[in-house]
Amino acid sequence: MAKIINQRLTVKIEGDFVVFLIGMRINRFWKFHKWIPLGSAMPKMLKELTGKPESGFLGFQIHGGLSPVIVQYWRSFEHLEAYAKDRIGIHYPVWKEFNRLIGSSGDVGIWHETYKVCAGDYKCIYHNMPVYGLGKVGELIPATGKRETAGERIAATKPE
Repeated sequence: MAKIINQRLTVKIEGDFVVFLIGMRINRFWKFHKWIPLGSAMPKMLKELTGKPESGFLGFQIHGGLSPVIVQYWRSFEHLEAYAKDRIGIHYPVWKEFNRLIGSSGDVGIWHETYKVCAGDYKCIYHNMPVYGLGKVGELIPATGKRETAGERIAATKPE
């Protein structure tokens, strides 16, 4: 089990960044031959990205279940898009295979949302938590003083 940090913390991250949410929904559980290959491809992509800091990939947080969601953090949208279109990386052939095997059959659903976050336009709090979410990719700092309240935290993240 992850070590709990018994403190109120917030995160400091330099510059703009991107939050990318991606998920899968198993619509026809019995068609495991279609969703297992798709589900098993994501850990390979995350491993590939984690090993390539030049890709702009900052880190991720997985939320499991029958409709798993992965929250990814990227340095920029351009980095994210470059990975998605990279014909040499793992993603592109998996995307092609998804369209070939599943397409619009309804067997498995996939979705994603992309959010560009401007420097200082975020706030977060972690209290009695292990290192989590944005805290995995930014600098965890105490949520005290100028960072005590939500309003103060978001004001404190604005570039000077």
